[in-house]
Amino acid sequence: QVQLVESGGGLVQAGDSLRLSCAASGRTFSMYAMGWFRQAPGKEREFVNGISWSGGVTIYGDSVKGRFTISRDNAKNTVYLQMNSLRPEDTAVYYCAANKTPFATPGRFLYDYNCWGQGTQVTVSS
Repeated sequence: QVQLVESGGGLVQAGDSLRLSCAASGRTFSMYAMGWFRQAPGKEREFVNGISWSGGVTIYGDSVKGRFTISRDNAKNTVYLQMNSLRPEDTAVYYCAANKTPFATPGRFLYDYNCWGQGTQVTVSS
């Protein structure tokens, strides 16, 4: 099993940037695709973006395309989410997740992932 711990959330203004980190420990991090999801109050958990085990493939949710970038450093067992041009509608708890199958391509759905962090709050004021 892998343990995931997110950090980097906070309160920012619209237009600002923020970088989230997700540190992994436990099973071999570099074998698994990783994803970021977010959940706003009263809404379902939403896919943000995903990255393959090697970092060579990235996929993005429509609402963040062109603004958010996912990356990973396998030597540091860490995946990052660089968020630029933040909007109030980006306010949510952000979760990182590890894919349940080694060497699989990153997925867009909750069922593609079986390990989740505790989440970090991002609040964007207008």
